[in-house]
Amino acid sequence: MDTPVPAAHCEASHDAEAHPWKWRARTGIFLGIWLSAAAFTSQAGAQEADARETLEAAFGEGEGRSLLIPALDIVGFDFLLNQFNRRYSGVSDYDSNLSTIRDNLRSNWDEDSDSFKINQLGHPYQGSMYFGFSRSAGLNFWESMGYTIAGSAFWEIAGEKTPPSRNDMISTSFGGSFLGESLFRMSSLLLEKGGGKPSFWREVGAAAISPGTGFNRMAFGERFDAIFSSRDAVYYSRLQLGLSNTVQSDAGSSSEDKENDAQMDFSLSYGMPGQPGYRYERPFDYFVFQGTASSANIVENVMTRGLLFGTDYAVGESYRGIWGLYGSYDYISPQTYRVSSTALSLGTTGQLWLSRSVALEGTLMGGAGYAAVGTINGNDDRDYHYGVAPQALLALRLVFGDKASLDFTGREYFVSDVDDIRGGHDNIVRADIGFTYRVHEKHAISIKYQWNHRDASYPDIDDISQTTGTIGIFYTYLGHDGFGIVDWR
Repeated sequence: MDTPVPAAHCEASHDAEAHPWKWRARTGIFLGIWLSAAAFTSQAGAQEADARETLEAAFGEGEGRSLLIPALDIVGFDFLLNQFNRRYSGVSDYDSNLSTIRDNLRSNWDEDSDSFKINQLGHPYQGSMYFGFSRSAGLNFWESMGYTIAGSAFWEIAGEKTPPSRNDMISTSFGGSFLGESLFRMSSLLLEKGGGKPSFWREVGAAAISPGTGFNRMAFGERFDAIFSSRDAVYYSRLQLGLSNTVQSDAGSSSEDKENDAQMDFSLSYGMPGQPGYRYERPFDYFVFQGTASSANIVENVMTRGLLFGTDYAVGESYRGIWGLYGSYDYISPQTYRVSSTALSLGTTGQLWLSRSVALEGTLMGGAGYAAVGTINGNDDRDYHYGVAPQALLALRLVFGDKASLDFTGREYFVSDVDDIRGGHDNIVRADIGFTYRVHEKHAISIKYQWNHRDASYPDIDDISQTTGTIGIFYTYLGHDGFGIVDWR
């Protein structure tokens, strides 16, 4: 269940092992996404504002909305993906025909054994392609999720001759929708900041972030030229480049551990609470995206969370917040373990003014998801399992005017065996602490400490404990002169 580099950036596990250049090429696209996203800091000229508002108002209206085109996009994409895999994957899994389709329609849905990167990163990205085709054709979030579910089912039944996989269905459909909406909104934001007629390079950047969006804009021209409006959402982006060094390591069953690695990290917070007049009426009107590339293991993490249903609230004059149901997709793969989760959580995000210039931002969430967890750099990239995962998140940012910020993010996943066949569980805790000091305008220096810990207990294997601690120094390019604080006072 995979996606080749030229199309969906996901390969069969056998192919990935035989042709590592394909994985590196796919990673290059992810790096392109993060670099393109750094251009969000540019602002549209005042002379283009009227034209921009006209294009935004037309999104999803009249000919700018189509139910047929995204369906054709998805079927065509899956057909090309199948044909590519038949010729170049080196396995027979994609030699589907009418007989295998009939068999798959009658068979039970099971769990497949593709590599962790393919199932937990490649498939959600493939789902984000389906989602991007639909969103860029003027459909709303829920309609696009329906098309993503249908596209995933079509691929599972007709794209491969192997029995359909329920884990791929979940990660592609729901993880792909959550990731796809974040990519679509970042792509649209890049276009929106380019005014009524975005430049060629903004179009290229937007297509790198959300290829489905870029394809429909290129293929259908003016029909889908309308830009999805951010409704002037307050956003804060940050790009970091630096070196990280391992200062604590208990690799457990992991066979490799690189002490030093270069990293690139991009994060964006969108729709931050407190802006007067901004309403949380659409899914992901508030969301956070983060992606990290590492020289040690290429893609270290891709994470996004967004408000699906909720509203804003206020407490006194100093606090503004939102609360409701959040959807999240996490892919985390440091050097010892790996975990991925698609989840729903109840939570709140808010900002509190502590003094005239000092503010505290924070998010608290708790929920459950469908997760995969295992050891990285072990003997087999397929050595992982699925489970139901209660999980929690606490993220805090203490901002000192426009000079500095202190960030903390803690995550915990408790993954139990979904089929209750083996019994046992995994407990994973991850903490990030960072201090950023602005040196000049948008240029800053950051120091970051990251701690990862995993305990695994199963009756048929020895207990596993894995811990790593890293510290790094980074050049940081800020999306704004400040640190994303909203001042409603």
